Parts: sequence; structure tokens; C-alpha cells
Amino acid sequence: MDIRHNLELITDRMEEAASISGRRGKDIKLVAVTKTVDTERIKEAAALGITCIGENRVQEISRKYDELKECPLEWHMIGHLQRNKVKYIIDKVALIHSVDTVALAEEINKRALQTNRKADVLLQINVSGEDSKFGLCAGHIKRFIEQTEGFQNIHIRGLMTIAPYTDNPEEARPVFSKLREIFEKVRAEKYQGVDMDYLSMGMTGDYSVAIEEGANIVRIGTGIFGSRRL
Repeated sequence: MDIRHNLELITDRMEEAASISGRRGKDIKLVAVTKTVDTERIKEAAALGITCIGENRVQEISRKYDELKECPLEWHMIGHLQRNKVKYIIDKVALIHSVDTVALAEEINKRALQTNRKADVLLQINVSGEDSKFGLCAGHIKRFIEQTEGFQNIHIRGLMTIAPYTDNPEEARPVFSKLREIFEKVRAEKYQGVDMDYLSMGMTGDYSVAIEEGANIVRIGTGIFGSRRL
């Protein structure tokens, strides 16, 4: 796949979608999803302007982080995170997208304290209600925040969701619209230590619709690097 061509196409589509929602393309953070992508291709993407990459697996972050130290990259953990793996990435990632239990938040807080940092996280919300997806249900967000308000080394910065897979991106619009509604409600509550800065939603098949509905982080892998070996 021609990474340069793909990025040009994605940038144009992001700009168009952002304009529909009254924003500019540069207001949207593009996270290049590099699951199974080798480091040489990541370096190529970085040379073409990619500054932020997202990994689904702790093992891949641990390995690639050292191999790509010369590249000025911001690392995001976007996949499901097990508590016993937090210690391996806490000092490497700028944002964890997939916090969905108090126990995980507690572990992140503990490990962040040990490394003298404050961990930025997003709450993963299961808007669609699919059993196959991780995430809090919207009705549990308030209680989650109340239960974690004493965690001084964790900073909730926004929300994330994964829409159901569909060949028609318009079918994902209600999911994105609902998360934006939840996002605004949480922001209006002005919880102490919680800032609704980031709305992470949209992937290769539906990122334009997600941006139109308010996303300011999109996670794109196949659209940049082509089909991946899973």
C-alpha cells in the first residue's frame, strides 16, 4: 500500500468532515493504528507526518517503543488492557483509551504513582450494548467517577467507543451521536479531576461520520497501512 497516497486521502476526508462540524482538519488527532505493522513501515509513516500511533497489544508497545525511540512519536494504548500488563506501558503511553473498570483505574493509578506521573485516560463506553465489546454502559459513568475521585495519579480526559462493524458507515452515526451526547452531559457536570477534552471514535470504515458527529480523535489502521495480518 502507498502510505503517502493513503495519508493524503485521509487528510482530505478529515478536512471535509471537520468542516461539516464547524472545525478544521487540524483540530482532529489522527492516531495511526499499528497493530502487526512492522517498524520500518511505521518509520515511513512518521517521515510522512504521523506523530501519534496506537497499539492494541502491550507486547507490541514494549517491543516497538525501544525500536522507534529515534522517532518523535506519541504512543496511545487503544486496546483492552489487563491489570497485570499496566506496569509494562505506564511509562510509555501518553493516553490510555480503554479504561472500563474501577479495578483497572486503580491499578493505573498505583503504577502511575510509582513512576511519579499522572496517567491520562479515556473511559471506554459500550454505546451499542454489544456483548462482544468491552466498556462501561452510560448509566454507570457517574458511579465510576465517584468511585475513582480519590485516585490522584489518574486524569480522566474524555470518552472512547467502538461502533459496531458495518459496511455502511451511516449505520454507525447513531452510536457516535449518542456518545457525543453523553460526552456533553459529563462535561456539564464539571466533576473534579475530570476534563472532557477528547472524544475518541471512528476507525477506517467510519471516521468521516465520527468526525461529523464530534470526534476529535480517530483511530485509523487499515486506511493507512492496508489490510493487516491478525
